[in-house]
Amino acid sequence: MKDKILVTGADGFIGSHLVEELVRNGRKVKAFVYYNSFNSWGWLDTLPQEVIKEVEVFSGDIRDPFGVREAMTGCSSVMHLAALIAIPYSYHSPATYVDTNVNGTLNVMEAARRLGVERVLHTSTSEVYGSAQYVPIDEKHPFVGQSPYSASKIGADQIAYSYYSSFNLPVTIVRPFNTYGPRQSNRAVIPTIITQVASGAKEVKLGALTPTRDFNYVVDTVKGFTTIEKLTNCSGEHINVGSGFEISIQDTVQMIIDVMGAKVSIVGEEERMRPEKSEVQRLHACNKKIKSLSNWEPQFSGVNGMRKGIEKTVEWFTNTDNLKKYKTNIYNI
Repeated sequence: MKDKILVTGADGFIGSHLVEELVRNGRKVKAFVYYNSFNSWGWLDTLPQEVIKEVEVFSGDIRDPFGVREAMTGCSSVMHLAALIAIPYSYHSPATYVDTNVNGTLNVMEAARRLGVERVLHTSTSEVYGSAQYVPIDEKHPFVGQSPYSASKIGADQIAYSYYSSFNLPVTIVRPFNTYGPRQSNRAVIPTIITQVASGAKEVKLGALTPTRDFNYVVDTVKGFTTIEKLTNCSGEHINVGSGFEISIQDTVQMIIDVMGAKVSIVGEEERMRPEKSEVQRLHACNKKIKSLSNWEPQFSGVNGMRKGIEKTVEWFTNTDNLKKYKTNIYNI
């Protein structure tokens, strides 16, 4: 096989940044995007021409095993990011999450096994840990599925690991904590705050403010993926990619307001609240493992690092051409 990487979920937030980074690093990339009649490639459509012209794009559906196998043919490695990620949507459409996240991952693993792929990176999420039972959260922390979304990702992780243990498939499970940055969906908290303020709202509508998160600027997340992909000694491993900095939603809101120089009030909205037992109250990453395996270091950690990442994110979202892509007055579950 030639050194070609298949990136599933390439049309999404993290996936599009990953494709761009791989191309700029001189890698051959096949981008798996979700088939639609609009011929949209998602965020790949916004990449610079010198980048996208180097990308082979494959339109399909991760839930279809035949298309997945066709997409993977000729690739030496796979970075599997395709997933449904919105937690509130998983409350009323859980079957879709099982189909996409669990069965989609099964399709990727089986195709990789049949085709003899040399390297598979499967994308997990910090949500599989549930509310922290201890901090910082290392890779030995128990899994707790507090939402249908997180349960589906636990299932996907276990499917991926089972292909390593059962078939010796060279799978590594990459577990990013809360990634933010340009191109992120408006259903995530940081874009929700920024776009409301940028659109002139005097009241920012949010859910719970007390939970804490470990926010990871997208550049650091992507470098985590590219770093792990190069490692030769981590098949069967689960590896956190997090900043190691914990901050509450309340303090995140204040940081964004300060960066934007805005005068707004915060309003709690019931429809934005998770059910009490489903809310993940605390996330704080231990990133010692990835540091011990590689030279990866978060460039946007701590208060100053996060502020730098927020400034870059605000700059992107407040660009008129970017902001108009978002329906800022509608709550997107």
